Amino acid sequence: MISYATIGTNDFPRALAFYDALLRDFGGKRLFEFDRGCLYATGPGAPMLGVMKPYDGEAASPGNGTMIAIGADDPAMVDKLHAKALELGGTDEGAPGLRPDEGSPFYGAYFRDLDGNKLAVYHWRKPG
Repeated sequence: MISYATIGTNDFPRALAFYDALLRDFGGKRLFEFDRGCLYATGPGAPMLGVMKPYDGEAASPGNGTMIAIGADDPAMVDKLHAKALELGGTDEGAPGLRPDEGSPFYGAYFRDLDGNKLAVYHWRKPG
């Protein structure tokens, strides 16, 4: 249902280096670049994540309650992406694990990027 989501940055080259390295293992790559932004996706027609300098020219800031979630194929990919984000200088907002408890189908982890934007990576286990 969602075609793309964007997050702001105040340091475009640094943000691109972070997301290039972070999304590489997911098959995410720069799909479209322009002077104040870049859209990442796994290919044409796939949902996109935009990293942008704000259009109004003001400083970017993370939204309170705003979070972008990236779906993973399995829990191991959740673990790997969370660890990669921290290795790249992101900050931990919740270690990988089942949420809210062991009976949950939702396995996720949370982190903030270099600009303070909150992201989640998750795997939804199929019942049965």
